[in-house]
Amino acid sequence: MTYIQRRHFLKAASLSALAGALPWASKAAPRRNNVNPEKDSERVYFINDGIFYKPVDYIEQLQLIQQQHAITRDFYGSDGTMKELLDKCCEITGKEAAIYMPSGTLANQLALQVLSGDHPKVIVQESSHVYRDEADAAQTIFNKRLIPLGKDKAAFTLEELKQAISWHKTEEAFEAPIGALSIETPVRRCSNSFFPLEDINAITAYCRELGIKTHLDGARLHISAAFTGTKVIDYTKNFDTVYLCLYKYLGAQGGAVLCGEKKVIDKMPHLLKVHGGGIFTNWGNAAMALHHLQDIDKVLEESIRKSNALFKELNKISGIKISPRERGTNIFDLYFDQQIDTVKTAKWLREEKGIIVGQPQSYGASRMTVNPTILRRDNAAITDAFSKALRHGS
Repeated sequence: MTYIQRRHFLKAASLSALAGALPWASKAAPRRNNVNPEKDSERVYFINDGIFYKPVDYIEQLQLIQQQHAITRDFYGSDGTMKELLDKCCEITGKEAAIYMPSGTLANQLALQVLSGDHPKVIVQESSHVYRDEADAAQTIFNKRLIPLGKDKAAFTLEELKQAISWHKTEEAFEAPIGALSIETPVRRCSNSFFPLEDINAITAYCRELGIKTHLDGARLHISAAFTGTKVIDYTKNFDTVYLCLYKYLGAQGGAVLCGEKKVIDKMPHLLKVHGGGIFTNWGNAAMALHHLQDIDKVLEESIRKSNALFKELNKISGIKISPRERGTNIFDLYFDQQIDTVKTAKWLREEKGIIVGQPQSYGASRMTVNPTILRRDNAAITDAFSKALRHGS
């Protein structure tokens, strides 16, 4: 398949849904036949973490939300529906306060800036968003020196952390203190592999002993919790601050929420203004994210249950194999037999059945990402579609 940049690919593959018993699923029951492959709200997308609405569907969903619970306007991220969202985020993370941020990058960077204070060093995962995908903001804007651990891995251990701290104390001529540590889970650059909770518990406890503040990049935190059989609070209780994304699986057009102690969050409005992050009104993002946040745990649980049964059936079909990844969450590997034309197979699935599968990766497999669009079609219909697609691709 032709390579498409991730961000452009996401735009091209925008998703939609209508509210129902589960807000992610179509209002009508899944249909076996007469599926319109061009209708976005009926498509099954095995490529994203959640649903990405097309404009017409986004507007319709907001109207449905308005009918269920009146949307009220905020003023620079306070009051109205936004306050309801922030209160909900405090509830699920167990934190005192929360603030809306226009992006996850800004949430991560401002959290680490405040937590580390005058201390110039921040420990991060080498594969993390903070280290790889935030344009060196920590170094160029906030004068922080990022110390990466666990190269090309989703996690690092307490022993690796201790070794790094010891090395920087003894091997540098002028000791500069470590002010903060950041952990991301699951890690997108490692195919959404999770950071083991037992390691998080040990690492954050050690940081507290040393007075090192901790930040959790929880852009996909509900995914990590759902696929490891834990709860969001099991992770968030370990950290001083937590960032939650509003669009990766909560349906919003963008935005983030940063949660933490009140004394930390109280410093954020000024920093937001300084860095151009003050946005006049954000009620659209707040209403959509709040709507989906109400039962995201139940929706993900149902998606996992359905995918487990589906993949078991798909693995009975000759020509394909679906395998979990080590420390994986919602991303699985889809292997095709060598005689299968993967381009023709994927094209037929997309055009005839409205089922979108991931592009082949360098290691030989395509990615099958579990998300709530799987609830739009029954497993028998999806299995039948794959069987027919493989015949067309043989």
